Amino acid sequence: MKLIEAVINRLKLEEVRYALDEIGVDDFMESDVITHSQQKGQVMIFRGARFLVNLVEKVKLEIIAADDSVEKIVEVISSIARTESKEDCRMAIRPYLEAI
Repeated sequence: MKLIEAVINRLKLEEVRYALDEIGVDDFMESDVITHSQQKGQVMIFRGARFLVNLVEKVKLEIIAADDSVEKIVEVISSIARTESKEDCRMAIRPYLEAI
């Protein structure tokens, strides 16, 4: 068993959900996360001064999967969520000892 953690752009979430459902993955966790990255964040104005905040809201998916389906899940997520920016889709795959 493996734990797949994917941090993706919020705009791609519906497409990823649909694609995961198509391959039979219907049980996963979603969390809102705020990342600090080189991507453009929001321009804020504070007391007349403008500054750029490098905080970007994204969604973290956590999927517990059997070893033989990990490659397919990673392929599906990356084909939809990856863009020209490497920060748009980051994934980590970790061993998962027990699922109850």
